[in-house]
Amino acid sequence: MNLTGFIGGAAACLTTLSFLPQAWHSFKSRDVSGVSLGMYGVFTAGVALWLAYGMLLGAWPIVIANAITLLLALAILGMKLRYGRTDGQRRTTESG
Repeated sequence: MNLTGFIGGAAACLTTLSFLPQAWHSFKSRDVSGVSLGMYGVFTAGVALWLAYGMLLGAWPIVIANAITLLLALAILGMKLRYGRTDGQRRTTESG
């Protein structure tokens, strides 16, 4: 493996692994109060585009890393949409 491949692979691993603590915390606690819905929505769209870009280039480190990151980001985004409301918002939504 050359230096470029090593750096790309290391970057892909580190950026993908960086999502595991947030995903684990969110799954375990269902606490997504610190997650910004707007930021995660835009971020998830960006990751999907990186995935498409990697596929168009045939760059498998980009494809694999972004496919895993997209799954984690979608899971966190889904939990934010499901559990992200405060109790007051739930009561208003449920009663109205």
